[in-house]
Amino acid sequence: MRICVAGAYGAFGLKHLDALANIDDVEVTSVMGPTKAKIDALAAERGISHAATTLEECIARDDVDAVILATPTQKHAEQAHACMDAGKPVLIEIPMADSLEDSRKIVAKQKEAGLVCMAGQVRRFNPSHQWIRNKIDSGELKIQQMDVQTYFFRRTNTNAKGEPRSWTDHLLWHHACHTVDLFQYQTSGKAVEAYGMQGPAHPDLGIAMDMAIALKAADGAICTLSLSFNNDGPLGTFFRYICDKGTYIASYDDLYDGYNNPIDLSDVAVSNNGIELIDREFISAIKEGRTPNGCVSDVLSAMETLDQIERSMG
Repeated sequence: MRICVAGAYGAFGLKHLDALANIDDVEVTSVMGPTKAKIDALAAERGISHAATTLEECIARDDVDAVILATPTQKHAEQAHACMDAGKPVLIEIPMADSLEDSRKIVAKQKEAGLVCMAGQVRRFNPSHQWIRNKIDSGELKIQQMDVQTYFFRRTNTNAKGEPRSWTDHLLWHHACHTVDLFQYQTSGKAVEAYGMQGPAHPDLGIAMDMAIALKAADGAICTLSLSFNNDGPLGTFFRYICDKGTYIASYDDLYDGYNNPIDLSDVAVSNNGIELIDREFISAIKEGRTPNGCVSDVLSAMETLDQIERSMG
């Protein structure tokens, strides 16, 4: 499988390059980034044969079988369409779009093209959340509440590497997207209630810097989600699963019980790296000609819920 990683020198582009290096029978044959000097240097450092500053050049190549888009969110819909028009399966980093309208267009294009088009809902693949899902599926656990905190300190327009961004991130359409999709995935259905409230918008960035979201599943489970770009402290997303039989705290690929005792996840998946696991699913689905976990059509319900939350905030 020959892969192009677009947005390759961004924070998550690099994570995908590292992940793909651990997967057998996969080669990154092309990388794309907007600055020629940077993308050429990255290709040389990684031993990648082709680098370009436009996606069009990459997807026109015969040695590109599939594409991973780790590009700015606002470009995802247009670029996903271009990939599928070129006959290339595509994995779109979260979120697949920053509006319900664009999300629906991507889903319609996937159905028309009949290609694998996957949204990068990595929380489905983190071993910590997989462990919980396995317990739910076996009937050993039932979620009563998910209490989630997503905290960053980003009062300037910077990325996860602390570098200036050319686009603006969003608490709802990016960071809440992780949790909304995960809650619906873990409770096996679209939220029957969803609403939110937001704090003041940043004077320059024009986005809310603080947000609170509440969700309710059909079975009565609830989710409370707090998000902030104002948090000057430990950064990241922390999940507390309050279940009928125990409490569990998930932090990316790690899991603890309610008393912070670590839980062994070594037998959950072939890797303890969620990014690698989502890339493995993408590649396997292409090779096996099947619908992947995280197909854009499956994730669309989360985007509908995000749209409902946005409208509830006015």
